Amino acid sequence: MEAMKNKRVVAIVGRPNVGKSALFNRLAGRRVAIVHAESGVTRDRLMREVSWGVHRFELIDTGGVCTPDGRTSQDVIENGIRRQAEAALEDASVVLLVTDIQAGVHPMDEEVASMIRRRGCPTFLVANKADGERMDNEASDFSGLGFPVFPVSALQNRGVDDLMEKVVAALPEQVNETIKTPLRVAIVGRPNVGKSSYVNRLLRSNRVIVSDIPGTTRDSIDVPFSVGSGPQARHYVLVDTAGIRRMGKVDSTVERFSLIRSERSIKESNVVVLMLDTVQGPTAHDKKIAALIAKYNRGCVVLVNKWDLATDDVTQRQYVPALIKTMPFMSHCPIVFASAKDGYNVKRTVEAIDQVAAQVTVTLPTGMLNRALQDACEKVSPPAIQGRRLKLYYATQIGTDPIRIRVYVNVANLVQPAYETYLIKALRARFGLDGAPVILQFQARSSKYSKENQNGN
Repeated sequence: MEAMKNKRVVAIVGRPNVGKSALFNRLAGRRVAIVHAESGVTRDRLMREVSWGVHRFELIDTGGVCTPDGRTSQDVIENGIRRQAEAALEDASVVLLVTDIQAGVHPMDEEVASMIRRRGCPTFLVANKADGERMDNEASDFSGLGFPVFPVSALQNRGVDDLMEKVVAALPEQVNETIKTPLRVAIVGRPNVGKSSYVNRLLRSNRVIVSDIPGTTRDSIDVPFSVGSGPQARHYVLVDTAGIRRMGKVDSTVERFSLIRSERSIKESNVVVLMLDTVQGPTAHDKKIAALIAKYNRGCVVLVNKWDLATDDVTQRQYVPALIKTMPFMSHCPIVFASAKDGYNVKRTVEAIDQVAAQVTVTLPTGMLNRALQDACEKVSPPAIQGRRLKLYYATQIGTDPIRIRVYVNVANLVQPAYETYLIKALRARFGLDGAPVILQFQARSSKYSKENQNGN
């Protein structure tokens, strides 16, 4: 918990239907969470890295609470809000308490405010839905909750800049490890899919030799670049690798050495860009390369290059299912269609790389991690094996790149592969771990320890 306090984590809390998801989307810069007028639409907590000016931080959204059949009760709402807020507050460095300026101060606002005060975390009260200047005067009604009040309209982007100026100033300083140790991004794929052309387009220079003859890039070439600006800019080294051929076609010592270097580039990278050829489509050999990425548990972006050559009757929506069918174990990876030749979507590929880099190095808040696993178990119970059922007591993240999570259970050998896959998918849905490998390590603990920690606290 203390380690997380030094992280730049902003948690959004508040009762249902005050606009938490709208604020989350506004700060994240895209429609990640569902926004709907109906109370309780956001069922899952979301987490995303946000860039605000030169600042980076992790943003956490906590959803409203409903009963399984969609009907709400006061007890369910209050208990659910309290439980989710406690999980978020456990790891937050700054809190945004969102209220509805049009509805006025609600008893649940006072309850959450009291909970935050006990935590002693820097907090800003967001009087949301201030859709015009005439509403701003109503914000003073919330001053009694004890936090600086900011009238805001998340949907109309009113007052957000003033709020965020104070928020980023309250975030703790954090050492940017990528300055000394840049993250490595390997560009891999079959020969002649356009890897060198992509690097040239990305860097707007001819740093890498480009040729129509397969196999021109004989060795791996390292090129530094960065995303963002200021002290929080993320620094990378781009590695353009030789095309990976099937072993039967590796017909020289140089080719064999290039293959070894390419595999080593995958192993030593933080993020791998798997490049495919639009015209040739996902092939069995692409699947083998993807399997190599999965073998080393590397973060991955799938880049479908030469989209300028796609025929009119082929759409991206049609292409994706065929790709996933060829390599279903990469279905969690972002897929970007681009053209290194004309520059189509090249900027989007950089955003995808940066997003995956953020995910592979993320530290999941412990309280929210346990809450997510508990919710997953409540939704789908572990299967009974010979009359015994798996019980999850407590989880903690023990590593990054890849994300490694130790889960303490009653009996480790009761874990079934299908249920492990389900838990990983549940974590992806909760935390948005696009392209990031997740490894769960199950460990049995004593019954005494289990009883003490079965609530995940």
